[in-house]
Amino acid sequence: MWREAKIAFPDALSALNCSIVPAHPWVYGLGQQTETGAYLSPTNAVQYLAAKLLATGGRADVTIFMICGDTHDSFMKSLNTLAAVFPAPAFTQVSRMAQAAAELQQVKMQLPGKGGNSLPAAVPLSVSTNRAALNALRTAQAQAESLAGASLAGIHAELASFAAEHASQLAQIQQGLDALKGLSAKAWVFTGSGDLVTVATELVKAVPQPSAVYTVAMMFVADDLGSLGGMIHDVDCNAGA
Repeated sequence: MWREAKIAFPDALSALNCSIVPAHPWVYGLGQQTETGAYLSPTNAVQYLAAKLLATGGRADVTIFMICGDTHDSFMKSLNTLAAVFPAPAFTQVSRMAQAAAELQQVKMQLPGKGGNSLPAAVPLSVSTNRAALNALRTAQAQAESLAGASLAGIHAELASFAAEHASQLAQIQQGLDALKGLSAKAWVFTGSGDLVTVATELVKAVPQPSAVYTVAMMFVADDLGSLGGMIHDVDCNAGA
């Protein structure tokens, strides 16, 4: 069944292998490409995903995350929020492509800027011979430093410094995990399990926001999607899973 839910990291996670099918306006033959942008309705996206299930058959768990919107701004706001929590390639790529398309439309309406003949911004010079020479110099310097020897006190100091750095890195990792757990995003979610023909039939029922023109969805299929299900928190506590 489709429902709106909050996507957030649970306290416990496990590795997951699954089939992943994206649906967005830039999937070949799916979206509608026009001079003003790329468009895809939730209905067409869902029908595309349902066809994948019908062609596969068998039994499995199915989960879909979907973002859709009536305006470009509202769509991008919801999509970027979800991509921050769950940066799957389909979400991050669509975010970049949609933003680039919008910027291109703005550029087309602007007059050419001045300074077209000015120098480009400075960038690091990196060619193979230059890199080889730099690496050789660094290696020679490291060898010279190692031959200089080190006192026992110096070795103890290096070990203490390493331990402190290791502890600092562990603390940063924990802080990053805590920060991830604090993120959340709303999305339309579909979950189903069992015969994929039956799941596909349920999938196309009551598609949310059918009049929307911007849509991106990602479907996950595996024997067991329990780990992914831990990220789904129903907005309505009475809603079924």
